[in-house]
Amino acid sequence: MIEVARQLVRANRGRRSQEAFSRRLGYSSNPVADWEAGRRFPTAAETLRACKLAGIGVHDAFARFTPDEAPMLGDAGDSEVAAWLSALRGNTTVKDLAARTGESRYAVSRWLQGGTRPRLPEFLALVDALTNRLSDLVAELVPIEEVPALLEEHTKRHASRRLAFDEPWVAAVMVLLETRDYRALKRHEPGWFARRLDIPMEVEERCLRRLVDTGLLDEVRGRYVMRGELTIDARAEPEGMKRLKAHWATLGHVRATAPHDGDLVSYNVIAVSREDLDRIREAHVRYFMEVRSIVAGSRPEVAALVNVQLLTWDHQPG
Repeated sequence: MIEVARQLVRANRGRRSQEAFSRRLGYSSNPVADWEAGRRFPTAAETLRACKLAGIGVHDAFARFTPDEAPMLGDAGDSEVAAWLSALRGNTTVKDLAARTGESRYAVSRWLQGGTRPRLPEFLALVDALTNRLSDLVAELVPIEEVPALLEEHTKRHASRRLAFDEPWVAAVMVLLETRDYRALKRHEPGWFARRLDIPMEVEERCLRRLVDTGLLDEVRGRYVMRGELTIDARAEPEGMKRLKAHWATLGHVRATAPHDGDLVSYNVIAVSREDLDRIREAHVRYFMEVRSIVAGSRPEVAALVNVQLLTWDHQPG
């Protein structure tokens, strides 16, 4: 993250000289030169103060990046930065964050609690670990082209994100690519995905072509090999996410009326107390998280869709 931090400081400075920007920040020395050289770095709060003094709308940038947590940023002081990070953390454990950032659990805990102020590279690493979309925040603050260390990643992520919403079936194609059956093929067989997913041949061809175009897929010795992960970001594309959920819910409707062997489609229309409804919601979330945990530690042999819904009629008619 050091190179990203250096480039972000430089992009924020704009056309001003290092000396002039240091004076603008209230320093009698020239710390901006040290920051851009990577010899030392400002805290996250000091970086955001510098952004404000450079005319960047910090609050608007964070509101676009994480609208739910943005109010916690307040005046973007040290304690507010810690509060924002803590809100962003959600249910992520300190242990997981430490593993993702390469920092100690003690250091991560202190940053989240406001006991220690994270320097800019540490702050950037935390944001990346918590959201996996650091380049989106940087792009809200400065032109992403001025932070070349993130430009390729940013371009690929946005192409991947657009693809996920434009072609919902690419997600199913990609999980099938991971299965043992596909990896056992000596060469790609046209129609292999279409037959298994019950989709038209042209949809298979379009998905594969666009996956190759976005750099997520390569053809190696006649067979497709994954080169990246599909990015689906609900925060950045709330309307697109609704359409994606509707796509898979529609497939659930189709398979409810014409189930395949092994399909499980269940429902239960209920009346419970509000307290118990909250317990059911918690169980719903736990189940979903447990499924993700099982998937993370499993061998990819078969592809499946887990489609979970909890619908309520908890409203007063108008």
